[in-house]
Amino acid sequence: MTTEVNISTETVLTSLAVNSAVFGVFVAAFILLRAKFHRIYQPKSFTKLLPPEDRPKPVSVFAPRMIWDLIRKDKKFLIKFCGIDGYLFLRYMGILTLTFCFGSLILIVLLPVNAVNGVGQDGFDQLAIQNVDDRNRYFAHAFISWIFYGSILYVIYRELYFYNNMRVVIMSSPLYGTKQSSKSVIFQTATPQFLFKSELKKLFDGVKNVWVLQAPKDLAPLVNRRDQVSMKLENAICKILTKSTKKYLKSPDTFIEGTKWSDYVKKRPTTRSFPIFGKKYDLIDHCKTTLIELNEKILDRQANYEDSSPVNSVVVEFISQYHAQLAHQSVAHHMPLHFTPSHIGVEPADINWFNMRLSWWERLVRSWAAVASIIALVIFWSIPVSFVGMISNITYLTNELPWLRWILDLPDQLLGIVTSLLPTIMLALLMMILPIFIRNMAKLYGSVTSQSVELFTQQTFFAFQVVQVFLVVSLSSAAASAVTQIIEDPTSIMDTLATNLPKASNFYIAYIILQGLSGSSSSLFQVANLILYYVFGFVFDNTPRKKHDRYAGLGSMEWGTTFPVYTNLAVIVLSYSIISPLILIFGAVAFALLWFTYMYNLSYVFVPGPDSQGLHYPRALFQTLVGVYLGEICLLGIFAVGRGWGPIVLEIILIVVTVFVHLNMNSSFDRLLSVVPADAMKPLDGVSETPSWVRSCDVESAHNLSESPFLSEEELPKKLKRKKRKQRSLANVPLLVDGEDMGSSLTTLGPLDRFFRPWIYYSYETLRTYLPESYQEPTVTDEKETRHAYDYPSVTQQQQVLWIPKDPLGFSSQLIEEFKEVIEISHERASINNKGKVEWEGDVPTSGSNVELDKSDKQLMDS
Repeated sequence: MTTEVNISTETVLTSLAVNSAVFGVFVAAFILLRAKFHRIYQPKSFTKLLPPEDRPKPVSVFAPRMIWDLIRKDKKFLIKFCGIDGYLFLRYMGILTLTFCFGSLILIVLLPVNAVNGVGQDGFDQLAIQNVDDRNRYFAHAFISWIFYGSILYVIYRELYFYNNMRVVIMSSPLYGTKQSSKSVIFQTATPQFLFKSELKKLFDGVKNVWVLQAPKDLAPLVNRRDQVSMKLENAICKILTKSTKKYLKSPDTFIEGTKWSDYVKKRPTTRSFPIFGKKYDLIDHCKTTLIELNEKILDRQANYEDSSPVNSVVVEFISQYHAQLAHQSVAHHMPLHFTPSHIGVEPADINWFNMRLSWWERLVRSWAAVASIIALVIFWSIPVSFVGMISNITYLTNELPWLRWILDLPDQLLGIVTSLLPTIMLALLMMILPIFIRNMAKLYGSVTSQSVELFTQQTFFAFQVVQVFLVVSLSSAAASAVTQIIEDPTSIMDTLATNLPKASNFYIAYIILQGLSGSSSSLFQVANLILYYVFGFVFDNTPRKKHDRYAGLGSMEWGTTFPVYTNLAVIVLSYSIISPLILIFGAVAFALLWFTYMYNLSYVFVPGPDSQGLHYPRALFQTLVGVYLGEICLLGIFAVGRGWGPIVLEIILIVVTVFVHLNMNSSFDRLLSVVPADAMKPLDGVSETPSWVRSCDVESAHNLSESPFLSEEELPKKLKRKKRKQRSLANVPLLVDGEDMGSSLTTLGPLDRFFRPWIYYSYETLRTYLPESYQEPTVTDEKETRHAYDYPSVTQQQQVLWIPKDPLGFSSQLIEEFKEVIEISHERASINNKGKVEWEGDVPTSGSNVELDKSDKQLMDS
């Protein structure tokens, strides 16, 4: 029979053994497969779907050289190919890795204090604080917590200082400073008076363009319906062509030259007006009739969209980023909840257009409904998560539940799997279900942009992670391990839980091992992408468009659900770092492996998603403070139970200091993290133009340009043409932020100086050297293409071209001719081979960028 004393050791060792085996298998598979399956493991380097400047140089096939090359990647490479959000995520993982590595030095002090002359705990429990017998030894934990948690506070301050200056450098660069989105502000809940350009020009200086959002209410549903019918028609035609080709290849004599497709295909595709019971229609004829009706309605509404009532949101483009920031940072209206919230730096593709119509009271109702739904889910989710926590300490429950004692008869290895691997996997699966629901709640909440959806998701999902993964599991695990004492003496429940809380650290060590070994290696192996691309692609992709989309659809990270998982992991390590210091070693190794995995994936697999300018990073830093608070509070509880009055006083003072530092950091950085300061946009000499600022005398000339979007390049005023040619020189114009520190050298700073003097090492001038050369190139926009940039997409959306394969019988040409008055169809760059399979090359027809694939791309499609 397995005794209770060695359960903690078996739990951790079993988790380590099983996850190490998984890690070895996945890493070996990655090393073997990555040289052949480029589309899965290095798509950014080998496909021609990205511009040449966005393709990183392929990594070495030799694994040790690949590891060395990744470790040596500089900041410019990471920012260019991972995006600023990806770079800051890697920085977050790296900072935690180094913090836990250096933090492991506290084991030199705490392990002897915990282990020697204790209460007689065995296994990993003897290395934790619950083994301490002499209350005077708590002074060691109190002083170490001051040093360790104080260091964490400084590191967070240092990183906030870094991010603040880094964001200023990025937003004032020529790339960002000249973007149309950087110069455009979305104002929600605008009053009727200001739904006109003339009125907005009175309210704000430097107004260039105004988009008053208006469209018939039924236009967007009609456009969506047309897209659905078009895709249904495309699928039906492709199915006809492949079936007829296979029939011909099987029996060539069945085809006579000049035969029409409708005569050769005996069984035409059908559809029903209602699934199963609805009336059956010929699908081809039904789609043709429907498209004719929809096109008439859509064209009529698009031609007269300006006659519809405007919604209460307006988008204003300014002559420069400076003018846009002034409007964004100002109080635009005297009435509460009007002209707010405002958003700046948002690309049209990132807007949630449905929520642009919300009034102030709708946003309030929706926000309360979303919060109430999330609170209800937190309460409901506590039930299965509590069950998981009890499983991790199920052996202690056998004292009060005799029918469970058969579990103690299991072999040690199997018992270790039940108490470590099973609950950690169940917990990970429970947390995987939540993101979809939370993102829907973010949209219900009224989030207007993709960035605000992700930030809402990050905030909410982190709260879920802390409550469910940490608090509920810790308390349920502690309660399970102390069930006998609680039943015998219910009045001592708080003292008993505080005493047994450290035992939950063994479960979290197993959880960290799962994330560090199995989590990192599975992300590296990309098993999901392998299945989606090769299995699902083979089974479901039967049209050129589907095959193209499967191949061209490079994934991107969803930071709203990625950051919270690892922020919570950091919270767990920080919370138990003094209570059970051994967790720091496992945390350091886990974050190092995860850092390497994401370094590879972000550089070579994933493309940057919606640009949040790194706003997830400071939020993650502040959320990491939760681990500091929880660690201090747990220590205080343990000291109180042990009647260590001196350590209690020290810990209370530390909590007060932590609150003081936290509040001051929040007040110091909060506003700076959401705006661009004026000294980063205006020139040092006060007269020169910069990427973010132009002289007021140029406002009218740029306004005249925007009023004449159809002028040819030769007809543009010579002054503006010269200005366009000189834009590259603006990158070298000194700004006010450069001040008198230009040219200062950092060569005299040693490692300690660099760490303790961030105002020098992380100055604006220094961080500007982090940016790749592409950030020095201004963004050039075509007035013809951007004049409808912030209109409702349905107002200008054109009917898409159907993409079908060219068949050997010529039926595709017949269908193109038959439908030319209804919808445009193309069979360019797609065909059916002599095996009856659809092949494609290049981009979707008329998409605006016909990318021709070379031999390497065709090999990728075939592999």
